[in-house]
Amino acid sequence: MPAASSVAVASDECVVLQAEVVRLNKVVRSLMDRAERSTIVCGSDFSLFQMAVTLEDQVRHRTRELEDALRDNKKMTHALERTQRLMKQEIEERRRAQIELEREKEAQRRLIDELAEAHVKLLQSEKLASIGQLAAGVAHEINNPIGFVDSNLGTLKTWVRRLLDVMALQDSMLTGLDPAIQARMDQARKDADLDYLREDIGPLIDESIEGTSRVRRIVQDLRDFSRAGSEDWCVVDLHAGLEATLNVVRNEIKYKAEVVKHYGDLPPVECMPSQVNQVLMNLLVNAAQAIPERGIITISTRRDGDGVSIAIADTGVGMAADVQAKIFDPFYTTKPVGQGTGLGLSVSYGIVEKHGGRIVVESRRGEGSCFTVWLPAKRRADSCGEP
Repeated sequence: MPAASSVAVASDECVVLQAEVVRLNKVVRSLMDRAERSTIVCGSDFSLFQMAVTLEDQVRHRTRELEDALRDNKKMTHALERTQRLMKQEIEERRRAQIELEREKEAQRRLIDELAEAHVKLLQSEKLASIGQLAAGVAHEINNPIGFVDSNLGTLKTWVRRLLDVMALQDSMLTGLDPAIQARMDQARKDADLDYLREDIGPLIDESIEGTSRVRRIVQDLRDFSRAGSEDWCVVDLHAGLEATLNVVRNEIKYKAEVVKHYGDLPPVECMPSQVNQVLMNLLVNAAQAIPERGIITISTRRDGDGVSIAIADTGVGMAADVQAKIFDPFYTTKPVGQGTGLGLSVSYGIVEKHGGRIVVESRRGEGSCFTVWLPAKRRADSCGEP
């Protein structure tokens, strides 16, 4: 029986016993009065008085028993009440302990999520630093020979132009030669496909020079994308960052989508360049992966209030509303197991938020998605130094 019920029962018994004692006392007093009256009327007859005395002794004995029982009941009631108070205290302590355990459990869950996200950020930072070191080493090793090739191609282009000028002059002077020699010269020119060579050698050299310039740009883009000291705030051209990032992820995109650019007139933006480039890379790669077959990725930029907006839209599969609600949650991913950690967009959200910006998504199932990043042009006082 619960303590509260036991106390209630004991209290009821006390009330009954007290009422019984009072009733018996009234009965005894009534009998005594009657016995006294009978004695006055019949002074020689003591039987009724004797009966009354005997009854009074029995009632007093019973009364003492009832009073003892009442005292025992009160003691039990007090004990039960004390037990009830102790049980209430224990229940309250357990309830508080349960609340504290739930609070600690939630704090530990948040801590685990934060540690996992910090781990991914650290790995990403180390990866970017490694890429930066590799790019710096590659640039040093490649730039010298590329410089030789580029310089030699420029010299070769000048010399070929001079050679072609001399050949043109010779052609103009062949008209007076012996017909047999003229025929041999014509045949040699035909065998060498000299006319085609004259047309093709200039563009061929130009393409080679453009190729060496592209190698230089790729190396420089790698260095810009993950350059040392990237944790420092500096003023950058976001369009240059976009182009560098596009070069880095070109192989991821070129087989899936055509990239369409609508660049507006942007002011310089104060930010941590490699962190912003990481956000752009995540969004571009996600856009490519959302396209099942050949599609279009559209990059739009514009000045937006005291900041800038960068929108990356794709013609992929799109997302349902319930997916959009969880897309920035840590570890949430719609990709098959082993193809994503579910932290790319969560990390991107954290980087943008700690720059004092925001990132939003608009999507319709079967129509594609558009992620828009807004960044302030100037660093805000509440922006963190370490996204």
